[in-house]
Amino acid sequence: MNLQTAARDIRQHANSWMLISVIGAAVLMLPIFYVFTVLFQKPNRNWEQIKQFLLQDYMLDSLVLVLFTGFFTVVIGLALAWLVAAYDFPMKRFFRWALILPLAIPPYIAAYTYANMLSYTGIVQKTLRNQFGLSLSQSYFNVMSIQGAVFIFTMFLFPYVYLIARSFLERQSASYVENARLLGRGPVSIFFRVVLPISRPALIGGVTLVVFEVLSDYGVSSYFGVQTISTAIFKMWFGMYDVDSAMRLAAWLMIVVIGIFIAERLLRRHRMFSSSTSKMRPLVPQRLQGISAGAAAAVCFLIFLFSLLIPLVQLVVWATWTYEAVFDQTFIELTLNTLRVALMATVIIMVLSVVVANVCRRQRNGFASFLSRGVTAGYSVPGAIIAIGVLAVCINLDKSLAPLYNQMGLGKAPLIISMSLAMAVFGYVIRFMATGYHAVEAGFEKIGSKYVEASRLLGIGPTRTFFKVDLPLIKGAVLSGFILTFVEIIKELPITLLLRPFNFETLATKAYQYAGDEQILEASVPSLIIVGISLISVLAFHQLGKRME
Repeated sequence: MNLQTAARDIRQHANSWMLISVIGAAVLMLPIFYVFTVLFQKPNRNWEQIKQFLLQDYMLDSLVLVLFTGFFTVVIGLALAWLVAAYDFPMKRFFRWALILPLAIPPYIAAYTYANMLSYTGIVQKTLRNQFGLSLSQSYFNVMSIQGAVFIFTMFLFPYVYLIARSFLERQSASYVENARLLGRGPVSIFFRVVLPISRPALIGGVTLVVFEVLSDYGVSSYFGVQTISTAIFKMWFGMYDVDSAMRLAAWLMIVVIGIFIAERLLRRHRMFSSSTSKMRPLVPQRLQGISAGAAAAVCFLIFLFSLLIPLVQLVVWATWTYEAVFDQTFIELTLNTLRVALMATVIIMVLSVVVANVCRRQRNGFASFLSRGVTAGYSVPGAIIAIGVLAVCINLDKSLAPLYNQMGLGKAPLIISMSLAMAVFGYVIRFMATGYHAVEAGFEKIGSKYVEASRLLGIGPTRTFFKVDLPLIKGAVLSGFILTFVEIIKELPITLLLRPFNFETLATKAYQYAGDEQILEASVPSLIIVGISLISVLAFHQLGKRME
């Protein structure tokens, strides 16, 4: 489609929905583009020292985290997906959805939980000393390292790979696997010669999400003392008060993220597998017997134990010890703060998602593709980069509005927007817009366009058609997007730390503050509330997904 045709389609569909979509996309993309402007400015003296003495270490540690976490999440995620999709064994129905639940525990909460449990005074070493008379070196239990960070990220991010790979194998691998079995291939040969090659697009998609999460992390890296680019951005911002160098680091990190995104697209484009028949059959699981069945169940249970059960039980125990000291009026206020800011951002995200998705499904051209990618670009951008871009935009907006503030009697150059909750909400909307948008987009794709076309033929306008026809049909998808987005915002730490107003605490920042002050037991109460909300939401999303199938 050429530019003239695209322009004609835009003019034909131009209305308030289109206007809101374009403005929304421009506003969401502005902070991300603003970060790049620092690359065209002259660096300060701090940046020269950072580039000479520190940047290599930051890049190396970030690379090690990404590579090893990506490798181990692929190994664990694909292995579990293959077990669940291809075989029947005891408790399979439970593990099929239970292996998703580790996503409910934010990695930074898991990090300080495991660090305390494995410390010299933690439950593991105390039990070994008191019950078994074993006094082992602390080096055997030290997770406060880059190896420990890889373990935490792997245990609590592998569900991204597991979910995508399991869905692919259950729905699209039947003919390949059955043909291999008919040719006499054994389970190991089928896995490495068939399953692994055809799963590459799914694995690349899942591991890309894992990589973005690792690059976005601040809580695990800072608590374990790992020098990553995200922790460096925080140090420059809060420690050195050098926003210029922080923006410059964020710009280079953004270039790395764009490179990863482009590589992911190219790899998936050249590794596509399609079925040889139009009739899609689900993969029929083989029943395991004896030792094989027990081993499959044991592997799933072991991963479930370390990725959910152990940290969850430990948090519950700690919470029973400290809830009386922590749970007061201040704690209730910060809980309400968390729910309020998450609700505000989620509502904005879902409204904008519905508007943009409705416009894109009616356009079906290059402009619609650009629009959808523009509003969802923030999900692949680390939170620290978004925070810096939002701060810079809001400060410049305050400077532009300074004369108006002065006329209103607020002072000559006050920072009104830059000191408000709106800045944090803005950051959340950019970061998690993709979560809500993709859910709504999937809902629109499922219902198709026949109902809308019938409504428009009857002379009903686009807005009334949406509320009378579309909304009742996609309400399940909207609810799914709302749940996922709400949970992600509640768990978010970097954006909250950087953009929150003074004296504004959320459950995430309070848990991190307790952990940073070595009050690990007290941190369990806000952490447990976060995990509880996330678990309930994940289970609700799972049940909602089953009804919509």
